[in-house]
Amino acid sequence: MLRSRLAHSLLRPLAAPPTKRQQACFGLRNMTTANTAAFNKVLYAPLAETDPEVQNIIDKETWRQYSGLELIASENLTSRAAIEANGSILTNKYSEGLPGARYYGGNEYVDELENLCRKRALQAFNLDPVKWGVNVQPYSGSTANFAALTALIQPQDRLMGLGLPDGGHLTHGYYTAKKKMTASSIYFQSFPYGLDPSTQLIDYGALAQQAKIFKPRLIICGASAYPRDWDYAALKATCEKEGAYLMADIAHTSGLIAAQQLNNPFDYCDVVTTTTHKTLRGPRAGLIFFRKDGPNQDLEKRVNEAVFPACQGGPHNNTIAAVATALLQASQPEFKEYARQVIANAKTLASGLLEHGYKLQTGGTDNHLVLWDLRPLGLTGSKVEKVCDLLGITINKNAVSGDASAQTPGGIRLGTSALTSRNMMEDDIKVVAGFLHRVIQLSIVLQKEAGSKMLKDFVRVATTESEGKVGAQLVRELRKEVVAFARQWPLPGADVSTIQRPAGIEED
Repeated sequence: MLRSRLAHSLLRPLAAPPTKRQQACFGLRNMTTANTAAFNKVLYAPLAETDPEVQNIIDKETWRQYSGLELIASENLTSRAAIEANGSILTNKYSEGLPGARYYGGNEYVDELENLCRKRALQAFNLDPVKWGVNVQPYSGSTANFAALTALIQPQDRLMGLGLPDGGHLTHGYYTAKKKMTASSIYFQSFPYGLDPSTQLIDYGALAQQAKIFKPRLIICGASAYPRDWDYAALKATCEKEGAYLMADIAHTSGLIAAQQLNNPFDYCDVVTTTTHKTLRGPRAGLIFFRKDGPNQDLEKRVNEAVFPACQGGPHNNTIAAVATALLQASQPEFKEYARQVIANAKTLASGLLEHGYKLQTGGTDNHLVLWDLRPLGLTGSKVEKVCDLLGITINKNAVSGDASAQTPGGIRLGTSALTSRNMMEDDIKVVAGFLHRVIQLSIVLQKEAGSKMLKDFVRVATTESEGKVGAQLVRELRKEVVAFARQWPLPGADVSTIQRPAGIEED
């Protein structure tokens, strides 16, 4: 009897069906926030209303990008579509684990998204899914690299990477005489290889000899400030001889490789990592590609488990959506034209600087970046970076081969990816090279007026007008020219036809 009553109570309606008036009210409630609880109304308000301070900061950064020249080689301008995906409701969902094996429910569409992203990653790099797989969950290139190291080698195993002052990256085992700087040198034994001093190119012969003695378990190729292409075949021969894995970190060049403008590391490497926001022109994230064929057929399991749970938690699904969108764009014929133009612009920039008699590491470039040696001019990268900031030109100080320390670099690194994303071509890059030439002449004046080698004195004379000194006035005049030139160009993700100077930005 009790069972039948319970069954009857569960089957019968809890209330009478809603009337038409109630249905209308219900629809209104779903369409508006009029009846939203007070504590939830903030969830429906736009950013400008909820947090005008953050909105203002975003507006100021948009204005800065619109009004300046972005020449940092590790930066680019992603698409409006990627920005929309990255700012989507996907940010709400937790999805630890892999598609089909999550630790939370409600992931059917996130699974669909991640599988799509993985498929597009392989397609963008023309990879056979039988031979290669990819993990698209890393939050950044640095976390991708450490997860790859965790997958490939054990703590205190030996690795070799290009030295930081020679163009390598922090995550490739960098350390100083006094300190192990990053996790890649703290948890593993690392030994740097370098450049041939006479050519400033990778010395593959010396690398092979070092590996014969050091016996690394892993050799990392790839760089953050090396303007030439890589001989992956030579590296693979060394790895086979010494029984080492070969890993390529193509964070800087992945877009150029996807567009088939540079040598292909996938023909030789066991693992390939990359960021997605440099030449690949996506959001800020990382990818790990792993070989599925050959003698190491457990790499898929090892890499996936190294990403989660070993090195990070739930993936950022909104970012994965933006990565998928960027990878779709990278697979289109137009992207190949973009990559060609990036390299053409970099070569034009290098030629323009060489024509003025400046010294470039390796004498030119094969990719998107130029490494400018300022030491013959008696200037530091820090000073030139600072004066460029005042002018609306964004660059970064960088070590050049032979620097005693990466902390006091003697050069600057320049890249053409972002300017190319704003539609600049070779003739426009010549104008930029002219600006940079004037930056150097101005920096020499400022250093003389400062009367010391201290950066703070250099900044003081660059920003403060005083009798008998012309540096600050020259800075102001050159800035006007740079800003006027920069504002001729569109900015992805912003409508420059309606853009207005935000509060907190002084009139130029």
